Amino acid sequence: MINTGAFDYINVLTRAADASWLRNECIANNVANVDTPGYKRQDVDFESVLSKELGSARFVSMDEKVSKVNLRRLQVGAYVDYGGFSYRTDGNNVDIENENVYLAQNQLKYQGLLNSISQEFQNLQSVMK
Repeated sequence: MINTGAFDYINVLTRAADASWLRNECIANNVANVDTPGYKRQDVDFESVLSKELGSARFVSMDEKVSKVNLRRLQVGAYVDYGGFSYRTDGNNVDIENENVYLAQNQLKYQGLLNSISQEFQNLQSVMK
């Protein structure tokens, strides 16, 4: 099989979209449990994992960085955010106003990722014509 870099960006963008979807589920759980005593908010941090995987080489192109990304390392999961912190007496640390902002922000990010994936496939179609 021929190894090309044609799908490098698509693979990374797909992992980012998966992480954004997972974050949306975490935010939905946070909103649903806003009144649950002792509940601790959950979140997903894909950005720092991607940043670490891309590295900080100054004189390397983004194409080269993306081609060297190990996709298995881009698997992220949910974590408990500020597990020991709560400003409420019931031990819950979910702030509904913040969650609504996070939800809107994440939805915009997800739509942007889907548009980017679509654009990458359109670029591949253009090349094949």
